[in-house]
Amino acid sequence: MHDKRDEAVQVLIEEFLTSRATRKPSPHTQAAYRRDLVAVAALAAELATPPLPLDALSIEALSPRLMRAAFARFAADRAAASVGRAWSTWNGFFSFLVAEQVVAGNPMPAVGRPRAPLPVPKPLRGEDTPERLLAAAAQARGRQRDPWPERDVAVLALALCAGLRLSELLALRVGSLAGRPGERRLEVAGKGGRPRVLPVEPDLDALLADYLDSRVRRFGARSVRPGSPLLVDREGEALRRGGLQYLVESCYRRAGIGDRVPRGARLHALRHTFATRLAEDGAGAAEIMRLLGHASLASSQTYIEVTSGQQREAARVNRTYRALVGLVRSQAG
Repeated sequence: MHDKRDEAVQVLIEEFLTSRATRKPSPHTQAAYRRDLVAVAALAAELATPPLPLDALSIEALSPRLMRAAFARFAADRAAASVGRAWSTWNGFFSFLVAEQVVAGNPMPAVGRPRAPLPVPKPLRGEDTPERLLAAAAQARGRQRDPWPERDVAVLALALCAGLRLSELLALRVGSLAGRPGERRLEVAGKGGRPRVLPVEPDLDALLADYLDSRVRRFGARSVRPGSPLLVDREGEALRRGGLQYLVESCYRRAGIGDRVPRGARLHALRHTFATRLAEDGAGAAEIMRLLGHASLASSQTYIEVTSGQQREAARVNRTYRALVGLVRSQAG
């Protein structure tokens, strides 16, 4: 074991974050790791006997008992999902320290972890909403300074027909679209570094080809080299997070469907719509899991459960049910 048992927790946190940086997490994810590690460490320092300033807290002091106390304090005013995320971060931190032979074992299994409820899918509302959205995006009109309907439709179609996350859309390259005509596929860099391959049907393939042709007309053939970003802005530069979110929001406005977009799931509503329609059309949880790139089957099962609830609600409004109620009453009399 390395002689680091007395090393300050703060120093080891920085080493851990440096090791995670090689996996290329988003700045948002890396900041969340840091917040969770520092927040719990600060509470552990306060609860130590005697209390310590954070910069004097050694890794050796983080016993299972102290970690349980720190997490109990941390959980007092936070949602279960936030506590679960922090638990996972600390579990990863200690696993790193065990691998580096800094500590002998990981105390996190002795710390209770809340079971956060799975998020409820939030697809676009309205049976015809996806079609209405795509039709509006295909029209080069309105107050747009430089309309580019081919690009806008391509973005929406990739989210609605392939169920891609925001980060996955931004990571796509021109060369991510591969295979022979009729057997086209999209190679996606998924969440947590898990790659997956999605089938591309001929209609989507033709739409993406139309978009790339329009890009050649705008910026020249050099702009569609295999290593170039698949999605670009009106200057030919790679789309960024804010630009992609703004593009989708503007498409919602042009289609007049703002009231059909669930709160808190603006761009993600397109991915949820993709999965919900799969479930409605009979896809199983395992198929949905593979297409969405979920790590667990439970996440995919929620789409089937929600669809089942929607089907039950639709069946409930059947007028014949009122006749059944009357029959039961007459027999009881």
